[in-house]
Amino acid sequence: MEILLVEDNAGDVRLTREALKSGRVWNHLNVVRDGVEALSYLRGEGEFSGAVRPDLILLDLNLPRKDGREVLAEIKADEDLKLIPVVVLTTSQADEDILKAYGSHANCYITKPVDLPKFMTVVKSIEHFWFAIVRLPPK
Repeated sequence: MEILLVEDNAGDVRLTREALKSGRVWNHLNVVRDGVEALSYLRGEGEFSGAVRPDLILLDLNLPRKDGREVLAEIKADEDLKLIPVVVLTTSQADEDILKAYGSHANCYITKPVDLPKFMTVVKSIEHFWFAIVRLPPK
């Protein structure tokens, strides 16, 4: 399974990699650090020419250059990308962000735990749910 992590925090990238490595499902994690890179990756532009289409996107909201709210809206407005499930994984607990994410058709919204064991559990739960329980759309 292909996962695209859109995250600018190196520590969260490292923790996400560790959690996915310890999971039971084989997957491949690609990482981009901002919203502009995310959209280039998804559209196969520039340095991301030939990039593999992800089965799942893990999207932080607070990103440089183009924030995750804009990225989510563009993904879900794009006929070629809108069926890719997007899990918003962010530190924001703001009702406004939650409402806007679901209004932009996020598939789910998860607030990142600050506690390391809980963060690992959350990432493993995302992996289990999306790759062992849910049936994803064909590519």
